[in-house]
Amino acid sequence: MKRHLKWIVPLLAVLLLGLAVLRVIDKRRSEQAAAAPARETLALDLAPADVVTARRATLTRTLEVSGGLRAVNSALVKAKVAAELRTLGVREGDRVKAGQVIGQLDTVELDWRLRQAEQAAASARAQLDIARRALENNRALVAQGFISPTGLETSVNNEAAARANHEAAVAAVELARKSRADGTLVAPIAGLVSQRLAQPGERVPVDGRIVEIVDLARIELEAAVAPEDVVQLALGQAATLHIDGLPEPVGARVARVNPSAQTGSRSVLVYLEVDAHPALRQGLFARGRVALAQLQGIAVPLAAVRTDLSQPYVLQVQEGRAALKTVKLGARGELDGQPWVVVAEGLADGAVVLSGSAGAVRDGTPVRLAPAAPAASR
Repeated sequence: MKRHLKWIVPLLAVLLLGLAVLRVIDKRRSEQAAAAPARETLALDLAPADVVTARRATLTRTLEVSGGLRAVNSALVKAKVAAELRTLGVREGDRVKAGQVIGQLDTVELDWRLRQAEQAAASARAQLDIARRALENNRALVAQGFISPTGLETSVNNEAAARANHEAAVAAVELARKSRADGTLVAPIAGLVSQRLAQPGERVPVDGRIVEIVDLARIELEAAVAPEDVVQLALGQAATLHIDGLPEPVGARVARVNPSAQTGSRSVLVYLEVDAHPALRQGLFARGRVALAQLQGIAVPLAAVRTDLSQPYVLQVQEGRAALKTVKLGARGELDGQPWVVVAEGLADGAVVLSGSAGAVRDGTPVRLAPAAPAASR
């Protein structure tokens, strides 16, 4: 009997413990069942900015461009002769006129070369005069029969050689005079000095850069565009640019398209003429969009389209719930400066959808649009 009691007592203890556990589980199930209807009645409150309305609109299809600004007209003043830079009267930011003298090279050596060429020309002139007098005398002697016609031909050839030597000497004088004039540095265009590349006292070689001048009256944007996008561009298309340092956008238009692609990147350079603005400077960075075409259709903001599934979709508000709607997208464009996209299929005009600011929301989630806050009374 004692042996059976040893087995019965532990068994009863296990049974009592199991009954207690079952009662606890049953109580928790009852509490969860009672809380389920209350949980189902909770809805996601949406702010007015969390929803947008699909509507028929006209979008502007654009192409993004960026690059540096540069002056249409610019010039580099270079040394045409090798000499020492004696004076340079302009600095960065100075305004110059076309034809204005801005500096002077040392022309002592050039002056002596000019004098040497003039003396050589005078000597050739004297030789020409001697040859002409000899020719005239020999012609008279041939007419009187004192010399043969062969001697006359020699005089003719000597006169021709003397004339050629004189003309060559005169040309050398003109070249020396031009070199002397090249010692004076003149601004080829009107504009502003952007760089001073040499200082007085330096000896500059031939074609040595001295001053750069830019004309800010006409500024253009040089942008590199992919080959597949160039075909969409046409001369005269309007653009809006945002330039570093300028608070407001600046208008522009497509002026030229380079016929050749760049080596390596294969991109094509496009030049946009920028509207005149007093704050524009060469070298500033600009970015903007070129208006390509007008698109019409039912559209929604691009941020309202979700792409985390295999097909793009939107969450439409229907009967107080967020319903997943698969859509077929069309072309993209801009509306009031914001990116929008045309919905070709899957959405009706006037449908209310969740915007990107609503965050991740599951299909079928109850939603409720919060009323707009009343305006403060004055």
